[in-house]
Amino acid sequence: MSRVRADEEEYWHSSKFRAFTFDDEDDELSQLKESKRAVNSLRDIVDDDDDDLERVSWSGEPVGSISWSIKETASSSTSSLDGRDSSLQKGSSSYAALPKQASSYSLSSLFKGRNKLPSFQSLSDALTDTGVKNYAPELRRPRAEYKDYSSDWSPKDTVRRMQRGKVCSLERFRSLQDKLVLLDEAVAGHDGNVITAVLIFLKRTLRREILFRELEVRQVALCHLIHFLRETGEQKFLLDLLRFLDRTEDVALSQYREHLNIQDVEKRREFLKGCIGLPFSAEDTSHIQDHYTLLERQIIIEANDRHLEMAGQSELFRKYPRKASILNMPLVTTLFYSCFYHYTEAEGMFSSPTNLKKTFKIPDKQYVLTALAARAKLRAWGDVDALLTTKNWLGYTKKKAPIGFHRVVEILQRNSAPVQVLQEYVRLVEDVETRLNLATKYKCHDVVIETYRDLKDRIQLTAYKCKVERGSAEEEKINSILNN
Repeated sequence: MSRVRADEEEYWHSSKFRAFTFDDEDDELSQLKESKRAVNSLRDIVDDDDDDLERVSWSGEPVGSISWSIKETASSSTSSLDGRDSSLQKGSSSYAALPKQASSYSLSSLFKGRNKLPSFQSLSDALTDTGVKNYAPELRRPRAEYKDYSSDWSPKDTVRRMQRGKVCSLERFRSLQDKLVLLDEAVAGHDGNVITAVLIFLKRTLRREILFRELEVRQVALCHLIHFLRETGEQKFLLDLLRFLDRTEDVALSQYREHLNIQDVEKRREFLKGCIGLPFSAEDTSHIQDHYTLLERQIIIEANDRHLEMAGQSELFRKYPRKASILNMPLVTTLFYSCFYHYTEAEGMFSSPTNLKKTFKIPDKQYVLTALAARAKLRAWGDVDALLTTKNWLGYTKKKAPIGFHRVVEILQRNSAPVQVLQEYVRLVEDVETRLNLATKYKCHDVVIETYRDLKDRIQLTAYKCKVERGSAEEEKINSILNN
């Protein structure tokens, strides 16, 4: 019996199968626990910290909040076990009997807004969970935002939304009738930006003949389109529109405006010469002719003066160098230039001021004002006196100023004229009050004293005596008048 019993114990101890023990450190469960601890420690090393990033889920709750994490945990309990590690899906009765371990959702993962990856779950989670949904739902725009792009808006509603700055697609208006209704609604809304936007849409989607025909009976929209074409420089389209409307003068003026884009002087002169024959009105034709003549004169004057300035033959050019070219300058600027540099030239010269006055029919008031400013700037007081002196048919001379002597005084004072020159023209101011104001302002004492003397105003003369220097000639003059 002892022999048999010994053989049985040897048989049991020599078997390749081993009994289950809780203290056995080499069993498969222990190996799985060690693997789990190694993997979890590895995850702690490589896991990134996303605490600084704030994410929002499709439900509107910040990702990482506790409510979001609980919802995500609950949804994961209904998912399948697809994609798990094959080694964890062998499943035996012994594994099923194991007690459930702690959940894989740690407190830090709740606040971080993420769960553990499937490969990092515990053994009990791998056996009991049916799977975890590890993808985010598609983010979509709120349904209200799609209303801006709706194709159900009527023309009236579309115009109202455009007035409020909403995005509206006009491509849905395809028929001519819908487009015209849209244009009429835009005009009725009295919003220039909306009208222009609709006109741009019609210009792009309609044939020119149809667009022109419909705009001919809609004058408000037509004016908007013409202004828009001029501002954007679409010259060809504008000319076609004006020709369709039979506006010959507007066509001519639009073609004349093209000279502004020509930089070369000779080419501009030839272009202006060709514009003379366009169907302008009588008044506009004379202006075009004067423009061409003026540019032709400027080319001649510029060539001669540039030669004189470079040669150094003129003392005036050496003392007062030219600051800019005379080309393409207005008529008044050209007249000032001629009065400044060519005032004494004969009338037969193109650069003579009198020649310019006669050729372009410059009024006397404009000529005197321009010439006075030019000669006063040069401090040529003799020329100023000759400019304002006239002679009648009996040979008598007198001072005459078409612009008024009060303006003459202001121009002279602005150019630092001496008091003697100012007093001569202040005396010629007819209005007494204006004369006293100018004389007092510019310290023309003799004029003030003589005016109060003529008015026999002893009180004002006595008061003015305090304003002059004591012991001066003006004080002696006032005492002489008061004594008499």
